[in-house]
Amino acid sequence: MKKKKRSFTVYFASELYGLKHIIGNAYLAEAIYERSHGSYLCELPQDFEPRGTRPRAIRDRDIRKLIGCDLALFNFDGADIESGTAIEFMLAKFADIPSVVLRSDLRAGGDSSDPWTLMASFYPRTANIIVDSLQSYKTIMKRRHRRLDEILRLAGQHSSADAQRACDEVAAACVRAFDRVRAVEPVMPKHLREEAYNWLALMSGLRGKERELRREFEGYLERKVERGLL
Repeated sequence: MKKKKRSFTVYFASELYGLKHIIGNAYLAEAIYERSHGSYLCELPQDFEPRGTRPRAIRDRDIRKLIGCDLALFNFDGADIESGTAIEFMLAKFADIPSVVLRSDLRAGGDSSDPWTLMASFYPRTANIIVDSLQSYKTIMKRRHRRLDEILRLAGQHSSADAQRACDEVAAACVRAFDRVRAVEPVMPKHLREEAYNWLALMSGLRGKERELRREFEGYLERKVERGLL
């Protein structure tokens, strides 16, 4: 009997406040799944966040999903890192989750070699992907449709097709980065794992009985150990 291929869950941290965010997140998540042949399954907050409920319930659900996932992808686009994404990144590092940071924004920024604040740089088990998505799009457009006028491009849906190809290239880079960070040895010492995850269950102030929270986070830890991630 053929052995079933193992898939890894990826928490997808990104803005989701407008249509361009929702479309971009969905495109990239699907492209990562396809490029990895099903190895990486992105968990999109826009799909599971309980909209219409209280903010605390949304926050608690996101924290649980993040800690429960095998890896994480953080979108650092924008003039500055989106505040929620920055907090989720730090939670992931507290939990020693293999992470990939993606910036597809052409704007320069930050106060280090990375185009974001140095306080979000230099963490272990983290790979950075920095791409100029606009230049990538323009390169694809010129290569494929150099002689098309604006009307033919729009009527033939060439613009969206070119954008999707640019997204595919980013997805391929993400898959390679996931492979790299997954292969890096854990930083968290074995003798601290249980205590660290017990603390993670409490430090964020999740609602629920302490015993149940500890048991829930112990389950996350057991899964990660079984998969060789911790």
